[in-house]
Amino acid sequence: MIRISKFLAVGILVMIVSGACGKGASTSPIFAPTSTTNFNQTLAIETQVVSPSLTENVPEPVSMDFDSFLEASFRSLLIRDPETVLELGLSEVYQTPSDQLTNISDEYVRETQALEAGILSQLRKYDRSGLTAEQQLSYDIYAWYLGDRVNGQAFMYDDYPVNPTVFSEHLSMLQWFTDLRPLNNLQDAQDYIACLRQVDTKFNQLINNMERREENGAMLPGFLVNWILSDLRNIANSGASLTPYYTAFESKVNSLGEIAEADRQSLLNKAEDATNTSVIPAYKALVNYFEHLQGVTTNDAGVWKFPDGEAYYAYALRHYTSTNLSADQIHELGLQALDRIHADMRTIFDQLGYPQEEDLPSLFARVAQESGYASGDEIVQGYEEIISAADQNIASAFDLRPNIGVIVVGGPTGGYYNAPAVDGSRPGMFYAQATGQVAKFGMPTLAYHEAIPGHHTQIAIAQQLDLPSFRKASDFSAYVEGWALYAERLAYELGFYEDDPYGNLGRLQAEAFRAARLVVDTGLHAKKWTFPQAVEFMVANTGMTEYMMQGEVSRYISLPGQATAYYIGYTRIMELRQHAMDLLGDQFDIKEFHNVILGNGAMPLDILEQVVNNYIQTKLGGG
Repeated sequence: MIRISKFLAVGILVMIVSGACGKGASTSPIFAPTSTTNFNQTLAIETQVVSPSLTENVPEPVSMDFDSFLEASFRSLLIRDPETVLELGLSEVYQTPSDQLTNISDEYVRETQALEAGILSQLRKYDRSGLTAEQQLSYDIYAWYLGDRVNGQAFMYDDYPVNPTVFSEHLSMLQWFTDLRPLNNLQDAQDYIACLRQVDTKFNQLINNMERREENGAMLPGFLVNWILSDLRNIANSGASLTPYYTAFESKVNSLGEIAEADRQSLLNKAEDATNTSVIPAYKALVNYFEHLQGVTTNDAGVWKFPDGEAYYAYALRHYTSTNLSADQIHELGLQALDRIHADMRTIFDQLGYPQEEDLPSLFARVAQESGYASGDEIVQGYEEIISAADQNIASAFDLRPNIGVIVVGGPTGGYYNAPAVDGSRPGMFYAQATGQVAKFGMPTLAYHEAIPGHHTQIAIAQQLDLPSFRKASDFSAYVEGWALYAERLAYELGFYEDDPYGNLGRLQAEAFRAARLVVDTGLHAKKWTFPQAVEFMVANTGMTEYMMQGEVSRYISLPGQATAYYIGYTRIMELRQHAMDLLGDQFDIKEFHNVILGNGAMPLDILEQVVNNYIQTKLGGG
């Protein structure tokens, strides 16, 4: 799982694979500055919703060459999110402020939406038939991306910006301050404090956004509101010097040797004051709003309860899967996959001599007990060893390799990945839960998914190849998460689980986990399943604990459709690989196939299918 950017609800995520098959690494900046410094002035912004059809085109004279248009237009979108630009180490390149938080007010979001619609309209004025093959691919991907965002504008009040997952705005804000924004000198420290003083303004914008959603009937279920309140109160009721906002700053400032002691103490005093006068009041205001929400929301779990819930969920499924699969089709696909995965599990259970009459939770309790547990530093060290071994053993399947490493960050929560800083100042970061005990049998698969050959392999390669900036930044979840799930399967095919039946069961459990999500996500949002019903299904079909599945189901409630992306994307990549193997026979080369998948950047699955088909035809001599 990758952490979604703060740029709107389904926005810019500058962490995606790039580079065409056959292209080498580039030493140029991942986002080259354009000579057009104010694209907004050259773009006729249109507020109407534009159809996202990939085939419609109205050739008209345009003021820029196509490649410059791609860079300038995408830059105009990205610079509206200074938090993400700073996180990526691109503030100097894009000349964005490092002392400002991203504006999320309703007015500002609507301005961005108008810009998106205008860019899409301008894109369609280019004659696609007159572009090179590579430019045509960029055209199609950009058109899909922008069209999806424009279509999503109709549902801007249908999501949950604050929720009990790592995708929540309040948790993203905390992680941005504590982990992701750089603090290397006096100016960085002063900018950090300036941003601290804006947290109350941003949270007021956030509350206003949620009030608009409340008017639209989009409110989190009451039982999730209670979970969030507990989290928010931890900071709202803390002393300023005890909050992570301050303690992270204190730790970073104390590590800066070039700052005089008097300046250091002055900075700490100002940070404490900013935390006390801005951050804590911001959390208190958020607590007050959620206490209000307790009295007006219901416990209905799915978005079917929204006035436009059916249409919103259909959009969410298309957004996350980049397919036209219906909720019923996705639900059935999950049930069929679970039957197959359970049969594969049973084969290994029989080899281990496990009773056939036991249910999955009991069987996986045996697996956990027999494979053993890791705790504390042993967890981080274990993941580091797994990742190092994987990195040394994937050469037979990959030509493209990352030039930057990945580190394991242990903490109270985990199971997700953050991309390296574009300027190389920060490596990829795999966050692993390092509190309590972790069953060892599940550790390899999670490491392969999040790090190597999964998200880190895919994303870090992006930052060393040469493609238009937006193709490094567009977040197509089915591609991104589909690849990471495919990476789990690839590790099995490469022999990483040889003589490790427990680890292989961990892989199958992880696959069942993603397949069950198809059933539960659609069950909640299209079939009116209840929270207990969804949790019960997840436990019975994955063998995971009820406590874990309560957290997972809360995520599916909070992010409708997102959890379906993994298995849909994985299935399509596996189908495309089999198609290539069937047609190419002895000519099939796994390295070449991976170059095609990784070397063209993130894209919708239908476009990915066309890219693979073009590769096959070229390989057969027909292209």
